[in-house]
Amino acid sequence: MGVRFGSIASGSAGNALLVEVGNTRVMVDCGLGLGLARERIAQRGWEPESIAAILVTHEHSDHISGVEKFARKHGTKVIASYGTLSFLGDALKPEQCVEIDGHQAFEIDDIWVEPYCVPHDAREPLQYVLGDGKARLGILTDVGRSTPHIEHTLSDCDALVLECNHDEAMLMGGPYQYALKKRVIGPFGHLSNVAAGALLGQLHTTRLKHLIAAHLSQQNNTEELARKALAAVMDCSPEWIGVATQEKGFDWREI
Repeated sequence: MGVRFGSIASGSAGNALLVEVGNTRVMVDCGLGLGLARERIAQRGWEPESIAAILVTHEHSDHISGVEKFARKHGTKVIASYGTLSFLGDALKPEQCVEIDGHQAFEIDDIWVEPYCVPHDAREPLQYVLGDGKARLGILTDVGRSTPHIEHTLSDCDALVLECNHDEAMLMGGPYQYALKKRVIGPFGHLSNVAAGALLGQLHTTRLKHLIAAHLSQQNNTEELARKALAAVMDCSPEWIGVATQEKGFDWREI
């Protein structure tokens, strides 16, 4: 069937990724307001009502702020870990919420989903690999450091959306308070360009057809630096590396 994927926003002001396999459509996170999310989804050619489920990674506002209103408006199922769903409390109808085991793969109609656990400062954060049973899209957007489990899970993907949150020199020399800087660079924070490149270097990437740098900090990173770090590992031109932006995400890709 193949996998089609694109983003409508990526960064600290809001995140949402769209994935389609066959007749099934899902959104990974919804950190945008209802109106903006609907507008950008329409720009990608989808009706919001066509989205079967929102897969939530964790409860930080840039990933979850639009989930409740979107799900209530369109009757969309919300799929997440117990820890993440517990943050929503009674905001959603019980029948809309699907609690998953972070170590157990499952299916949403045509889409195969493999959740996996990551170190991040949230209640029970997960990231996801999605596919059609053959092609694999790996997603990793909020993680403090790599682990053997992450590297095993993301090896042999056909496409990868990988966090390149910050350039460490820009972050440490920038305007953030020191406590926030320590949180960002800590083991439960976010990947720097260098850390993302090091993680990438541990993966089996012979099948990789698309590589997207995601969740870039607008204050502490540049597209050029993120591309350069990943291209050095892949031994490719920086222009081959895609970038997900805050304002536009990235347009459709297919595997």
